[in-house]
Amino acid sequence: MFNPEFLTSDSEPISGNSLIQYLQEQSPDVLQRVARSASGDIQDIIRHNVQGLLGMIPGEQFDVKITASRDHLAGLLASAMMTGYFLRQMEQRMELEATLFDAGGADADPGELRL
Repeated sequence: MFNPEFLTSDSEPISGNSLIQYLQEQSPDVLQRVARSASGDIQDIIRHNVQGLLGMIPGEQFDVKITASRDHLAGLLASAMMTGYFLRQMEQRMELEATLFDAGGADADPGELRL
């Protein structure tokens, strides 16, 4: 799911990028564990979103090839990552609301939940 090799690419050095430096300091095990932490629901939504952006032609029936510039592909990746972070936060909120509603009983109406 996650390829830590992209962090060591020499094709376009990113000097001074503190996030890249932080990621390079992490062990591959940590990076893999974080990448695997996305639930199946989140992965399905992101997969559907990316397929919608690229087109929904079924690959098993057509010989599909997609060409993109580096900048457009980077934008697509950034969009998918931000979608993943947003969805994970919403999933956590949903779990928190379910926990709070369960703790309050079936008749409890906590009103609008503000986080």
